[in-house]
Amino acid sequence: MDLILVGPGRAGLALSLASLEAGHVVVGVLARDPEAARAAGDRLGGPALSWDSALPRADLLVVAVRDDAIEEVAHLLAGHAANIDGAVHLSGLKPASALSGLDGPPVGSFHPLQTLPTPEAGAARLEGAWIGVTTDDDYLSDRLFAFAASLGARPFELGDSAKPLYHAAAAAAANFTVTALAMSRRLFEAAGVDPEVGHPLIRAVIDNALEMGAEAALTGPAARGDIGTVRAQLAAVRAFDSGLGEDFAAMVRATARVAGTLDQIDEALQ
Repeated sequence: MDLILVGPGRAGLALSLASLEAGHVVVGVLARDPEAARAAGDRLGGPALSWDSALPRADLLVVAVRDDAIEEVAHLLAGHAANIDGAVHLSGLKPASALSGLDGPPVGSFHPLQTLPTPEAGAARLEGAWIGVTTDDDYLSDRLFAFAASLGARPFELGDSAKPLYHAAAAAAANFTVTALAMSRRLFEAAGVDPEVGHPLIRAVIDNALEMGAEAALTGPAARGDIGTVRAQLAAVRAFDSGLGEDFAAMVRATARVAGTLDQIDEALQ
């Protein structure tokens, strides 16, 4: 397909690089910063475009901007998208209708459920990733499913009404895991232990959770309802850093809730 990219940040560039690898063509790039558009265009093989001119013919307009800028971009491009067969944004939270201001092509969303830390790493990680597709237009849906498959990704239908909870689930999977690992690293270092000693444990825990299910894989004092051990841990963490102690207590409480031991553990958290 011929693509136009709006917003050459990490997500937009990652998707565009993967698209080029799959045989698609980027026919233009738009950005608030003209220099950023030119640099991305040079990299992707398409020219920098103007916000004030009609967009060239393209199969898909990809709007890869911040969630709170999607509607604004759609209104800026209203009247310029007559040559576009379809348009999507990459948000997992905003409804497809966020692009309705384009006032022309069918619209949808195309959300890669993957971390995209750099354009290059993100492009590589799209293969095998799931991609949530949202649109009311059957033709665009078929094109988006085919587009995802061409990237080696796995598309699935994602309704607009499910997006807030879906996005919260994705944030929990990505961010809470990293937050817990950052907490673990700080505590290992405070104990004078190289955090690398925890790497085999971390890998085993993640594998267990994915293979057995998170609830079945849960172990440790909070899961056992071991009040004395939780008290000792919490006292040590609070003595090291009171703010971190409160975060640790919140994580213990969340763990106990999942394990069904909250009544016992709450006593230790007072």
